[in-house]
Amino acid sequence: MTRRLTLSVDSAVIERAKRMAKERGTTISRLVEAYLDRVSPVPKTAREPPVLRRLRGSLKGVRTEDYRRHLRQKYRSPG
Repeated sequence: MTRRLTLSVDSAVIERAKRMAKERGTTISRLVEAYLDRVSPVPKTAREPPVLRRLRGSLKGVRTEDYRRHLRQKYRSPG
């Protein structure tokens, strides 16, 4: 969803931004959007699938090596 945002920016900065956008074949809006996206990253948990968010923390207190040993035993081929 796209929304409008009004900014107050020095006219010299606007002119430099216009030139930069033209050189890059884009718009000032896209430049500003890219900048804001970089400086305000999406929280890690928001990028995870819901199943991972539900499982987060379920193995607290379990050592990684213990879990790996469990998986090796569980999935080892018989015989």
